[in-house]
Amino acid sequence: MDDVNTKKQLLTENAIKVLEKRYLAKDSKGQVVETPEGLFRRVAKAIAAPDQMYGATSEDLQKTEDTFFEMMSHLEFMPNSPTLMNAGRPLGQLSACFVLPIDDSMDSIFTAVKNTALIHKSGGGTGFAFSRLRPTNSVVASTSGVASGPISFMKVINAATEAVKQGGTRRGANMGILRVDHPDIMEFITCKDDLSELTNFNISVAITDKFMDAVNNDEDYDLIDPRTEEPYMRDGGPVRFNAKKVFDMIVDHAHTTGEPGVMYIDRMNSGNPVRKVGLYESTNPCGEQPLLPFESCNLGSINLSRVLKAVVDPDNTHSMYKYEVDWDLLDDTVADAVHFLDNVIEANRYPLPEIDVNTKSNRKIGLGIMGWADTLITLGIRYNSEEAHDLADKIIRRIKKVGHKTSIGLGKKRGHFPLWDKSIYYEDGTGPEMRNSTVTTIAPTGTISIIAGCSSGIEPIFAVSYVRNVMDNTKLIEVNPHFEKIAKERGFYSEGLMERIAEAGSITDFEEIPDDVKHVFVTAHDVLPEDHVKMQAVWQRHTDNAVSKTINLPHDATVEDVRKAYLQAYKVGCKGVTVYRDGCRAEQVLSTGHTGSPESEKGDSADQAVLLNAKIKDRPEVLDGITTKIKTGYGNLYITVNTLDGKPFEVFAQIGKSGYSTMADTEAICRLISLALRSGVPVDNIVAQLKGIGGSSPVFGNGGLISSIPDAIAIVLNNQFGGGKAIEKDIDINLEFCPDCGARIEHESGCVVCRSCGFSKC
Repeated sequence: MDDVNTKKQLLTENAIKVLEKRYLAKDSKGQVVETPEGLFRRVAKAIAAPDQMYGATSEDLQKTEDTFFEMMSHLEFMPNSPTLMNAGRPLGQLSACFVLPIDDSMDSIFTAVKNTALIHKSGGGTGFAFSRLRPTNSVVASTSGVASGPISFMKVINAATEAVKQGGTRRGANMGILRVDHPDIMEFITCKDDLSELTNFNISVAITDKFMDAVNNDEDYDLIDPRTEEPYMRDGGPVRFNAKKVFDMIVDHAHTTGEPGVMYIDRMNSGNPVRKVGLYESTNPCGEQPLLPFESCNLGSINLSRVLKAVVDPDNTHSMYKYEVDWDLLDDTVADAVHFLDNVIEANRYPLPEIDVNTKSNRKIGLGIMGWADTLITLGIRYNSEEAHDLADKIIRRIKKVGHKTSIGLGKKRGHFPLWDKSIYYEDGTGPEMRNSTVTTIAPTGTISIIAGCSSGIEPIFAVSYVRNVMDNTKLIEVNPHFEKIAKERGFYSEGLMERIAEAGSITDFEEIPDDVKHVFVTAHDVLPEDHVKMQAVWQRHTDNAVSKTINLPHDATVEDVRKAYLQAYKVGCKGVTVYRDGCRAEQVLSTGHTGSPESEKGDSADQAVLLNAKIKDRPEVLDGITTKIKTGYGNLYITVNTLDGKPFEVFAQIGKSGYSTMADTEAICRLISLALRSGVPVDNIVAQLKGIGGSSPVFGNGGLISSIPDAIAIVLNNQFGGGKAIEKDIDINLEFCPDCGARIEHESGCVVCRSCGFSKC
């Protein structure tokens, strides 16, 4: 029996690879000097230590440390990545998300730029509301000039983010939010039409209830001047937009590029437990954590697929066991996780003193879940079913109940959060003395779910099977482990079938797969938009903060499909929503056989890496570059690679005294390589095409055989930029294949995630 509760470390090969690459401590030479067990022990020890502040004995501390260690090493709970990376280490910054204020002054704006750099350097992501900034072309009294508007300052922060590498482990991520009644709203909606702009920002429109009423009634609404909070005036009168037309523009751009998302700001604030302290204006980069200015939140997720238990099932023809939720284990894990996350607040070394104060004033934590799709598959429940909704409702109710009970218990022992008397819990001093103003959040779990070996967040599985390309054009078939196990046990597994499933992107039409298996293994694109929204709404119903989820749509989804999703999300109580239509990014690489391009209709598949609507980037006046000398059979070859934002952008090569024909051939090769790079073709694909091309004068040099000039260029490109080197400096969220390993990238919860190697960007 494959008992999901076997008490041993169950790290997959992928999990170990991700830990070694991104989490385990390394020495000065970059060599890993920590084991996964050592990481979990390091984190457990550091997070147990704050118990000393509340009278814990050394025996108590050891018991708490062991409890924390066991729930991580048993893959039942994982904290957010900064805690795994930094707890018990010199940096000590443990929070994933922050919100910084931006007021309408140059001092505030550039203080925010500085603070952003400090946060990103420490491993966190930042959210901003730009709604307080005066609109474009407003008069600046102190200079008699005109304001450049919110978008210009978003670009400044984007550039600052690009310049900062987050402690060598995480890249910067930002959320930019603008209210729908800001005078620059139309420019904001379109600000990511050029996918080379604002690559470090997710954007969302803050939508009010008043605006939604105007949309439903097809009415005009006032734009508001953020300086006066009165209707925005131009040419002697108030400026009004038609709400339906603005909403249609939001929907149309979300259909085209996946952005902007929407944040239902009034609904966010209806769940704000400290409204007397301040109102939410922004969230973290993935939209699930609304925060007040200078607040941070510490997140962690329970792996639901590890809180199941096997019971004997004599009626099952395929197995003598069936599974059910282990409610007692879930309760224990929730209680221990709340204890863990509250301790993180004390153990944390905050990047700014203001964040230290504000975080400890409200003590927000965000406990969520992952492994939901795996849990449903194990239980034999279809993702888009009422049975799944009922179970989700039962689980999140239980997590909230136990989580709040635990927080109250901590409050009685350690003291309630300092601003408790300004909160919804106060009730004239008689309410529950919560230790934490919020307890639950459903966050993205891209890399921590890889470590835990489970599906991400509350998302359905992304694919049953897909093709992964490695650098030498070898095709590897990646198969969902649950599906592979069932297929082998029931005798319908074959490599050919897995390849055909990867080509099709769904198992719906495969007659050789039993109906009961097809019923359970639905992918993100098998789920209708309205069913994605329904699932999000169920989890939101009993979640203190918000729910991060992507409504994944097939390529042929219509603008009307997006409109319905946004309207339905508002109607059923979601606090925000993000859509992603497969193939919608202008530079997206063909990702599955059914992406929807004319090529795919002819049978092209993911392994062909066809660029859809590739845009050739313009060349700036000045570029940085490196020149490498390499020995060839035609003389020394000098290869110059110029870069744009860390990416190889163009290639030039100069060969020695070898004749005009060789020089011309070399120039032609470089021009074509440069064209490919400027069109977004990954370096590894170019290397794979050039590597090993033979010539009449092979020579040994630079550590190996150099067959020709194309082969020499391939060697230089691979050494300098292959496998994600340097490209890491500017990863474009728009690409659909991982820049590190070439595997399919999944769009989920406002992020892109590679489940093969752990690369992620939000």
